[in-house]
Amino acid sequence: MTVGLPHFMALSAVLFSVGLYGVLTRKSTIMALMCLELMANAVNINLVAISRFVTPAEMTGQFFAVFSMVVSAAEIGLGLALVIAIYRRRKTVELGAMEELKG
Repeated sequence: MTVGLPHFMALSAVLFSVGLYGVLTRKSTIMALMCLELMANAVNINLVAISRFVTPAEMTGQFFAVFSMVVSAAEIGLGLALVIAIYRRRKTVELGAMEELKG
């Protein structure tokens, strides 16, 4: 049995769904950030798989995947800095306890 594009797409869909479920159901900010990272990695799998199976001569999917990883790293760094700042002020990292962030 060979692993083809549909297998990678299915794996990516499962990972993205697990990440989305985690973001929508978790109360901890750290867990929500981890689930966002899981969703970003599912997108990266899609980018590389489509690039590999549709246009193997070009490296566009790999380029966008690396760019997406750089953006995700910056997002996680900023998110963790915000979580630490909120924890120092409120002594909690639960999403429901952060009333001052509501608009």
